[in-house]
Amino acid sequence: MMIRLTPLVLLCLLGAPALGQDLFEQSNDLLVREIDGVYRRGLGYLADTQDSRGCWPDTSYGSEPGVVGVAILAFLARGDDPEFGPYRVHYKKAMDYLLKAQNQKTGYIGSSMYNHGFSTLALAEAYGLTNDLRLGPALQKATKLIVSSQKGNPKGGWRYSPESQDADTTVSGAQMVALFAARNAGVKVPQEAIDRGRAYLISCQDSSGGFGYTTASGANLPRSAIGSLVLSLAKDTDSDAYKNSVEYLKKNAKFGDSGHKFYSLYYTSQAIFRTNASFWNSWNSQNFKRLQSTQVDDGSWNGSYGKTFCTSAALLSLALNYRYLPIYER
Repeated sequence: MMIRLTPLVLLCLLGAPALGQDLFEQSNDLLVREIDGVYRRGLGYLADTQDSRGCWPDTSYGSEPGVVGVAILAFLARGDDPEFGPYRVHYKKAMDYLLKAQNQKTGYIGSSMYNHGFSTLALAEAYGLTNDLRLGPALQKATKLIVSSQKGNPKGGWRYSPESQDADTTVSGAQMVALFAARNAGVKVPQEAIDRGRAYLISCQDSSGGFGYTTASGANLPRSAIGSLVLSLAKDTDSDAYKNSVEYLKKNAKFGDSGHKFYSLYYTSQAIFRTNASFWNSWNSQNFKRLQSTQVDDGSWNGSYGKTFCTSAALLSLALNYRYLPIYER
């Protein structure tokens, strides 16, 4: 049985350098404390702005189940107990909202497969952390919908609706990560689903190692990070496809100023985390400094898709330091 250390326990034990370095791959105790301070301020913003329904009213996106799912992941990723910890009420309200959004017959969550993928990921990561007996059946149904949707898709991927006959790397990536998380949680996921999804993504990879949107053209950072992350989760790290994706990341990974910078940051950090310690440490340090300097006084970050999504995505790019959730373990 693996014993996980919460950040509070970690900080109490910082006198043991080996432990801090093992968890954070950092020997700088001050940096560890600074990361946790920024993270706690971000969680404080999410806690303070959640409404009575369990979602967030900052923009229309704050009520989308997928965004609520990403916020749930941000609460869980620091390791605070979801049943007895400081954010237990906020976690419960958000999870209640997410479960109410699920179609009990089909298992579909929200109005798009984007919503469904991120929501399923949240269910998978929450499953096993609480005694909430609703999570198992909900996760089973959500996973089954992803698999059945892919079976009806001639490309082997996913797009905006469960009935879509075309596919793209962003929606497909969200479903693939959710499938890996569900499998980690003990849900049966057919290997065929993993293999077909992987094959579709590789069909969108160009000679530079980057990934396009629906074909192998127009590669950019977020899509390429998704492709690299999925290959690593599939344990395909000896393949040329994965090695080329890492080379692409080394040449192109940056914080960015595009409208999708926090979405990109969410995936880029995960993809780099799974490469090697040297690349990760360099990226992690730069990412933290940039986020620390741009965090608003209320603890948030802002950009496309509203403060709730941007804050949650920024926090999750730092949450890899905690290694608490199964999907964030190498």
